[in-house]
Amino acid sequence: MASAPLPGERATRTPLARPRDCVVGGVSVALADHLGWPVAAVRWILVGTALLGGAGVLFYLWLWALTPLRDPAPGSSDERVRRRVNVPWVFAVGGAASGVAAIVLVAAGDPEAAVGAVVASIALLVAAVLWDQFVDDEGTAPSTFSPAGFRLASGGFLVALALVLSGLQAGRSSGLLWLAIIGATFAGAAVMVGPWALRLWTELIAERTARVREEQRAEMAAHLHDSVLQTLALIQNRAGASSEVGRIARAQERELRDWLYAEAAQGAVPDAEDLAAELRSVAAALEVEHAVHFDVVSAGEPVHRAPAELAAAAREAMLNAARHAGGDVSVYIESGGGSVDVFVRDRGPGFDIDALPEGRLGVRESIIGRMRRAGGRATVTSRETGTEIHLTVDLPGERE
Repeated sequence: MASAPLPGERATRTPLARPRDCVVGGVSVALADHLGWPVAAVRWILVGTALLGGAGVLFYLWLWALTPLRDPAPGSSDERVRRRVNVPWVFAVGGAASGVAAIVLVAAGDPEAAVGAVVASIALLVAAVLWDQFVDDEGTAPSTFSPAGFRLASGGFLVALALVLSGLQAGRSSGLLWLAIIGATFAGAAVMVGPWALRLWTELIAERTARVREEQRAEMAAHLHDSVLQTLALIQNRAGASSEVGRIARAQERELRDWLYAEAAQGAVPDAEDLAAELRSVAAALEVEHAVHFDVVSAGEPVHRAPAELAAAAREAMLNAARHAGGDVSVYIESGGGSVDVFVRDRGPGFDIDALPEGRLGVRESIIGRMRRAGGRATVTSRETGTEIHLTVDLPGERE
């Protein structure tokens, strides 16, 4: 509740907004809060004006269509509207009652009076289906029906009503009632088939749009591949792997390829546990930070259950190659026979592992010690022409 204004201070009104927890539409509560009136008084005013040629109903519908909803409660992400009255159920019961009344009136020999009941039944049942399909955030049909079942039951009732009335009307001449019977037949068929046809049409349009976008993306990718990507590849070859220009060209090429083919790869499920994919991601990150170019090649089946120590040791070996060797570095992954081998080769000046100071634990602990603790082994071969680190470990449950 807003506090009372001080003397001389202008009262501020609550913004006109409908609550998300309401009886039907929340219009009465929104008006009452905005005007500072009791909710019951606003509702009685709307009911009274509804008797004046339907002015209250039109005013209610106008406010319902134009008044925004209130923001969700702080800390809540639920934006659904919760109504305490099941509107589709009310419409459906009213439509069924009107249909039964039409049958009774025709049987009593008053077909002219039955026309209004048939029209009311059509309007209420169609409104029930439309409300359930398009207004509510979730289907609010009776719990004994699914949204599709509720739609089929409403349409089936209208078709059955038309059949019963046509049987009772046989031999009588009431043009208006026959028009109402024909309207009930078409309305029932539309209620049963209409939402399905609309959903099918929407899916068809979405599929056609996606196909057009895919064709446009393919044309763009072909054009860029023949121009920009080849130019970037030529820059990398001419500049060399360790040059700043080559690094920039390589990063731009990777970003452009990711942008071009990311949408095409959305349907594929990414394999985050694949060792080769993980090492390729590490190589891409190291190429941005260091003057190095990695060539990651995988042979054999994808490695899904490799120990985490193997990937960590391979990352450390790649990091050492990027820091101390640079240039071109090759990473070769081979799996088979119940084991996996990773080779990291660089063309740096090499080093003597026995001559490393005691404080340098990168190779001893992060690579050799880590592989030993994982039940595998690491071999470091260093020459003046480069260094090769060979990591091997048995895969769990696959040793022959």
